[in-house]
Amino acid sequence: MEPLSSVPPPMVKTVLVADHNAFVRQALRMLLTRELGVEVSEAMNGREAIEKAQELKPDLIVLDLSMPVMNGLEAGRVIKISMPAVPIIMYSAFVNEFAKKEAHSIGVSELVSKSEHASVLIRKARRLLYPPAA
Repeated sequence: MEPLSSVPPPMVKTVLVADHNAFVRQALRMLLTRELGVEVSEAMNGREAIEKAQELKPDLIVLDLSMPVMNGLEAGRVIKISMPAVPIIMYSAFVNEFAKKEAHSIGVSELVSKSEHASVLIRKARRLLYPPAA
C-alpha cells in the first residue's frame, strides 16, 4: 500500500458578499461559485458583514456601498482595522468620484459599478484572490 501524500489538499477560497438585496446576493453567490470555485457567505447589511467577516475570516469581501443599518464604507473601515490584509471590493450602483476617494481612503482594493458587465467583477476578484506570482 502506498503512503498517503503529506501534501494537504488546496484550500478553497472564501468570499463574503454583503448586499441588502437578496437577489443580488444570490446572483453574486452563483456567479462567484461558478466562475471562481469559491465558497460564498452572505450578509444583508454592514453590521452583519463585520460580524461574519470576523467569524469566517474570508479571503475576499464584496460590499455594497448603500446598505441599511451600516453602509459599505462604514463597514469596510471597521473590517480594515481588524483585518487589514483582506481585500475588499466595493460593488455599488452609486459610483462617483467622492465614493472612489472615500473607498480608497479606507483601503478598499477595487470599486466596481453594478452597471458594469459581471466579467469586470470576476476579473478583479480573481486578481485579488489569486495574485500573480512575483
